[in-house]
Amino acid sequence: MKYEWKKQEKELYGAKTVPAVVTVPEQNYIMISGEGNPNDADFSNRVSALYSVAYAVKMAYKKAAQGGIDDFAVYPLEGVWQKIEGDELVKENLRYTLMIRQPGFIEKDRIDAALECAKVKKPNPLLEEIRFEIVQGGTCVQILHIGAYDDELVSFAMLDKFARALSLTRAESCHREIYLNNANRTEKSKLKTILRYMVK
Repeated sequence: MKYEWKKQEKELYGAKTVPAVVTVPEQNYIMISGEGNPNDADFSNRVSALYSVAYAVKMAYKKAAQGGIDDFAVYPLEGVWQKIEGDELVKENLRYTLMIRQPGFIEKDRIDAALECAKVKKPNPLLEEIRFEIVQGGTCVQILHIGAYDDELVSFAMLDKFARALSLTRAESCHREIYLNNANRTEKSKLKTILRYMVK
């Protein structure tokens, strides 16, 4: 059986274009951090390095599986974004962590082995920066943004208004973006991104 997050975790990944409250559980991730403009080559290189490990984990698990869940769909890329300073959005002044979630049945030792394998097959200094972390969950508000990343402010305004109506305030200054399609293969007007931040 293949585990597919789209079908089995609709509450987390089936966001609508209207805001909603969602309870996010504790989750396992591989991740890499960086700073600067997401349109720069360094950002793309970090995404590529992260995916190389994600697929190495998937292939190794599929090869070793014996009955039960014998395969899984790689989770979507996520980004946690933070302004380094100031209130205005200046892309060069962004700090980010790129993340790909791992299924709960993937142990850390499998990830460590896949990472070492990737270093041998496709040497890349950025692989040294990839790490595994357990991310604590909590109460969040989220919305599905359809369109260009530069137009996300409209969806964030809807999310902020929704949170205020429920007397909820942001629990942290950063926010999370979950990219449901490939930006290199999708028209900007059709990009689907879940925007999410923790509240209290």
